[in-house]
Amino acid sequence: MFGWSQSRIETPFMLEQAHRSGGALLPAVSGDDAGRVLHTARQLATRQRRINPDTYPPDPDLDRLLPPDFCLEYRVLPWGRVGDAILVGTIPGRDRTQLRDVLEHVLGPVLFAELSEEDLLRTITYRHGDYLADLAERLVPDDYSCRDINKLTLSRALVASLFFGISLALIYVFPNAFFAGITAVAAVNLLATLGFKIAMLMAGYRKPPSRPVDVPLAEKPVVSLIVPLFDEAAIAHALVLRLSRLTYPKSLLDVVLVLEDKDEKTRDMIKAVSLPGWMRVLHVPDGKVTTKPRALNYALGHTRGDIIGVLDAEDAPATDQIERVVEAFHLSPPNVACVQGILDFYNTKSNWLTRCFTIEYAVWFRIVLAGAARLGLPIPLGGTTVYLKRAALKHVGGWDAHNVTEDADLGIRLSRFGYRTILIPTVTREEATKGHRAWIRQRSRWLKGYIVTYLVHMRRPFRLLRDLGLRKFIGFQFFFLTTIVQFTLAPALWTFWLVLFGIAVPLFDVIPADWAKGLLALFLLAELVTLLTGFVAVARTQHKGLMQWVPMMFFYFPLGVLAVYKAWSELVFKPFYWDKTAHGRSEPDIPGGDIHATIADQR
Repeated sequence: MFGWSQSRIETPFMLEQAHRSGGALLPAVSGDDAGRVLHTARQLATRQRRINPDTYPPDPDLDRLLPPDFCLEYRVLPWGRVGDAILVGTIPGRDRTQLRDVLEHVLGPVLFAELSEEDLLRTITYRHGDYLADLAERLVPDDYSCRDINKLTLSRALVASLFFGISLALIYVFPNAFFAGITAVAAVNLLATLGFKIAMLMAGYRKPPSRPVDVPLAEKPVVSLIVPLFDEAAIAHALVLRLSRLTYPKSLLDVVLVLEDKDEKTRDMIKAVSLPGWMRVLHVPDGKVTTKPRALNYALGHTRGDIIGVLDAEDAPATDQIERVVEAFHLSPPNVACVQGILDFYNTKSNWLTRCFTIEYAVWFRIVLAGAARLGLPIPLGGTTVYLKRAALKHVGGWDAHNVTEDADLGIRLSRFGYRTILIPTVTREEATKGHRAWIRQRSRWLKGYIVTYLVHMRRPFRLLRDLGLRKFIGFQFFFLTTIVQFTLAPALWTFWLVLFGIAVPLFDVIPADWAKGLLALFLLAELVTLLTGFVAVARTQHKGLMQWVPMMFFYFPLGVLAVYKAWSELVFKPFYWDKTAHGRSEPDIPGGDIHATIADQR
């Protein structure tokens, strides 16, 4: 591949062996050549073997000796042959005792040589980038992946045809009964959602300790932050500034900015920014899908941290966020594999939509997810401010490259494998979507991902029940099934408002009057609980001025109905389509407001 012969690679190291053996292995040379050979041998004998990949590139004949993902994981690469031994390039400071045993079991006798980690990763990527990109698309096992969700099997076709056939027949023959049934299902789902929301509210809320525990420097792990970027040229410079404010020791911080190969605008913008030594850029080769989880899988092998964090391009994390994450892992039992932070927004005051978005996120992170974590339920992770133990992440197979809500899916998979997720009160500020069309597009992607995630994990419901246990299995249904049904059948519940104005609806014509009154009471109670949770959630933030906007949530949630129908249509025609949200469209409420997620905000 590089056009270098094998002898050019082997010669310097054969010379060293010859020098150490008294010249017995030296090639037959004379005159000036012999002098240069002996000089090179003496030099190599007095220092550690060191490879310059530009001068001595690896032998392409050795490419198939070790899997590329193994080479990335253990930071090794077969480089050349030295007699009967294989010369293996590796990074400085690597403990080679066990590594040698593993490699010699596969390769036979090995010799080690050093090169910088940057050179090693660059060489592995150059030689095996296409293979690693393909592996990133299929890292999750088939049973847990949605990559075959678009395959129309005979059984799926029959079930879908039967469902739609019966529905159309009922609408035509018994329209009132059909719509009454739909409304009844929506009402039952409303009751379940109401009970779940009250349970999360009653689960309690634990405030952070007044004095954080400082983990000794010797016990602090290396933390890798993966930041996927795609069409983010507008905020690339701001991102680097925000990440530079992190106070975790930079020697233990490994930030990888992940760019798609075809994203030239973002690449050019990043080139114009002076990156610190602890921050680097990784390019993902083009593939069948271009999704965030695929980029995360590709980048995972290039990271070196024991803890892997994910941030989005528009994020402004609290400056001490990684210290708090390390502290949480340090104090938690071994089965805690994931720490989820809280998301908030720095452009709350842009318009009514961003205000409602902020209230919704406050309810989700500070009440729903906080309560679920306290009860030990499976947590649908957020796409950012999520930190995972590397070993656990590898164990569960990484991210599903085809799932457009890879975060929620990963949270369920972690729970299925016996791991726990906890929430900690460290805040990352983001840019809230302020356009109605952009909001619907973003929400449709999330809802489509929820539908896909539910279908994947419910392929074998009894296996899911066995993996999660009854309590967590029920929690899974509350998080996913009730959400999907709530948005899909919301128009049926809107008819309850018609009843309040004296307009008859099909359901109320076929049920007793007392039941009708009970349903109306349930509907009004649900609306009151929605208000209560909104007020409580806002009280736990720094956005006290949003209290008066909580009632506007009644006009905010109907947008989700448009989003869910868009999601259902995409599920049929383009299930893997990633409807990208544009960032950099809204300025912070106050200058510098995107970076002031301070300790006072960690409530």
